[in-house]
Amino acid sequence: MEKRKVGIVTDSNSGITQKQAEELGITVLAMPFYIDEQLYFEDITLTQEEFYKQLERDAAISTSQPSPAEVMETWEKLLESYEELVHIPMSSGLSNSCQTAFVLAKEFGGKVQVVDNQRISVTQRQSVLDALELVKAGRNAGEIKEILEQESGESSIYITLETLKYLKKGGRITPAAAALGTVLNLKPVLQIQGDKLDAFSKARGKKQAKRTMIQAIRKDLEGRFKEQTEKGLMCLEAAYAGNPEEAEEWKAELESQFPGMPVHMDPLSLSVACHIGQGALAVAVSKKVEVE
Repeated sequence: MEKRKVGIVTDSNSGITQKQAEELGITVLAMPFYIDEQLYFEDITLTQEEFYKQLERDAAISTSQPSPAEVMETWEKLLESYEELVHIPMSSGLSNSCQTAFVLAKEFGGKVQVVDNQRISVTQRQSVLDALELVKAGRNAGEIKEILEQESGESSIYITLETLKYLKKGGRITPAAAALGTVLNLKPVLQIQGDKLDAFSKARGKKQAKRTMIQAIRKDLEGRFKEQTEKGLMCLEAAYAGNPEEAEEWKAELESQFPGMPVHMDPLSLSVACHIGQGALAVAVSKKVEVE
C-alpha cells in the first residue's frame, strides 16, 4: 500500500473531538485528567458534562500530559500509513507536553515535525485546519512546521470568568483579592497572547466584562491585525466552559458586533477550564494561513 505524504496529529486541547478528528482525517491525542486520583481521558472516558459535575462537587482534579509511550506508539502506528507527520500540541507556555514531544521526535529521524506555535483551544484548532490546507497544497511536514511557527504571534484570546474560586485555588490571586472581588462582583478579563495566561483588566459584572473583551478584539483587528483583517485572513472564535445557553447569546452578540465575520464556537478545552471554572466565556481571533 502506498503511503500518504503527511499526517496531522494534535491533542484534545484543540477542542477537536474524536468524532470530528475522524471526519477531518487527523489524530487527536486525548488529554489525561486525574479526578480523585482516578485517570480519565478527555472526550473518551470523560465528557464535558461529567467534568463540570466533578468540578462542581470540588473533586481533586489535576491535568496531566499524554504519556511518552502513548505519543510514540501513536506516531509509530501513523508512520505505517504516512511518510511524515506534523504534530501540533497546545502552547509550550501552558503545558510541558510540547517540550516532551520535541524530545521524543528526535527518535524519529526528522519524520515527525513538532509545531510550537503558541496556541490553544479554538486558535489551536485553526492551526490544525491550516495544516490540512497546507497538506492539500502539497507542502511537506518541515514546511508546514515553519509556516505555522512563523505565525505563532498571530492570535489573541480574551476570557472572562464567572467565579474567582479557581484562580484563588491555583494561587493566581490571593484569598483576600478573591473575597473582595466576589463582594464587588468583579469579573477579571484574562488574556492569552502566545505562551501564558495573563491578567488583562477587571470589570464590574459580566456584561461589562463582555464589553471589555469586544473592545479588546476590535482593537486587535483594527490595529495589530489590520492588514490581515483587510485581506480577510482573521478568524473570529468563541469558547465557553459548561454554559452553553449563555454561550449561544455570546456568539450572537459577537456576530452582531462583527458583521461579515463568521464565529466558530467550541467548548473550552478542559485543561483550561479546570484553572478557571464553569461559566467562563472567551473570544479569540487567529490568522489563517495564506495558501498559494
